[in-house]
Amino acid sequence: MSQSSAATTIETIRSRQNARLKDLRQLLHSSGPSDGLIAIEGEHLLLEALRSGLRIHTIFVRENYAGPVDWSKAGNSLAFIVAADAFDHACATESPQGIAALIEAPQWSFDTFLQTANSLFVILAGLQDPGNVGTIIRTAEAFGATGILLTPGTVSPWNQKVLRAAAGSSFRLPVISLEDESHLQRLQEKAIPIYACAARTGASISDADLRPPMALVIGNEGAGIPQAVLRYCTETLHIPCTGPVESLNAAAAASVLLYEAAQQRSRASIEGQP
Repeated sequence: MSQSSAATTIETIRSRQNARLKDLRQLLHSSGPSDGLIAIEGEHLLLEALRSGLRIHTIFVRENYAGPVDWSKAGNSLAFIVAADAFDHACATESPQGIAALIEAPQWSFDTFLQTANSLFVILAGLQDPGNVGTIIRTAEAFGATGILLTPGTVSPWNQKVLRAAAGSSFRLPVISLEDESHLQRLQEKAIPIYACAARTGASISDADLRPPMALVIGNEGAGIPQAVLRYCTETLHIPCTGPVESLNAAAAASVLLYEAAQQRSRASIEGQP
């Protein structure tokens, strides 16, 4: 593994009480950025951060790390070799891969967010399962969504389980946490309708026109969509299911909705429709 001067190794960390290592541990267990930085762990997320052009502030490498990541390519970042027991103690996973980093969190502007032509937003209303939220972020990027809005009560997009499930999409797809549901009014002011997605009520997505700008609301599987969000919704959509299941998993439902929207928009583009 090359260790060029691009990433400067400052010291080898031996103690679990090292201040730098405490910062890493704190951010790995935090729900949001600190001083604009978030923590990531594992080879895939670090490679995705590099591919996404995010600034790598500090890299922590477990001693004797022999993985595929050439961390010397991380630019002018600080780099530390960490004793195995100290590294493992700081990490959030049971079997650390041997590399972690503090990176500059991407910054998204709600105003810019609203200017996108033919927008397709996903609103996550009170989703608390990090695996679902991360999977939806990844799916939304795959099917060309404009971005994601998180209402109060939804798990942080910087939660480690969310980041792992999103598999790097969190670094590229705009994800904005709203302080209050009233911010959804700005979508209405832009003439962007908000559709509540329910289990068996409302129009079928097979019959709905998903080509115009819109926002799709996915609610908590148990509690559904909160009234504070429903008041901004103009219509209800459902996914027709032939089996006797009560409802789909939130991430599965979002995947079906986004795929249907992508298919309709792709067909319209091929046919030259507005």
